[in-house]
Amino acid sequence: MVRLPLTPAEIERGKRLGAVLRRARGERSMLETALDARVSPETLRKIESGRVATPAFPTIAAIADVLGLSLDEVWAEISESGREPASAGHRARERLAS
Repeated sequence: MVRLPLTPAEIERGKRLGAVLRRARGERSMLETALDARVSPETLRKIESGRVATPAFPTIAAIADVLGLSLDEVWAEISESGREPASAGHRARERLAS
């Protein structure tokens, strides 16, 4: 499978996702959070730093669950409350789900 290059909007959304997760994690250690979500600390670090702009949906769901965030809350934050055109939002949800 060939992955298409990420658009600037997708890269920016990945950075917002990382910021949301970092903020929700607060003082909790990255290691503890990652282990509780059953992801590697390196994966969590890459997501939080924006280096992985389109992480797998189950990964985000697990991290959000550990942090007490609903996926609706996460989506509202990273999509900037619907400022994206409908087609871009739809494409982003498809990428999050892949």
